[in-house]
Amino acid sequence: MSNYRRNRIPGGTCFFTVNLLDRQSQLLVKHITELREAVRITRQQQPFYIDAWVVLPDHLHCIWTLPPNDHDYSNRWRSIKKAFSKSIPKTEYLSPIRVKRHERGTWYSTFHRLVKKGIYSSDWASLNMTSIEVGERLG
Repeated sequence: MSNYRRNRIPGGTCFFTVNLLDRQSQLLVKHITELREAVRITRQQQPFYIDAWVVLPDHLHCIWTLPPNDHDYSNRWRSIKKAFSKSIPKTEYLSPIRVKRHERGTWYSTFHRLVKKGIYSSDWASLNMTSIEVGERLG
């Protein structure tokens, strides 16, 4: 498993873009109920605050704030993706490697491809950045 350098700030607010493997798919809007349920279940087990969330047919954008003393957004994403993938019909093509790894082939990441193209350096998130607060907190 890769060991990415990521900014991990307990109680931090993070922006995410998450894509489906098939960028022509309408899976997220067709199965919005299942996506909501996957998020609900994950939030019960590993709480986080949803600052904003936008769901489009083939990808989503969201901003989360994690609880104080907690920086583990990756396990939350793993839980959401797993629950969503298990809840939808198996209609996608599965390569022999995905079958062997018990992977559905639903989700997609561009990070490795963009590193190879030189758009990102492999340590792009390792800079010591100053914390800033943006947006508006309701309630």
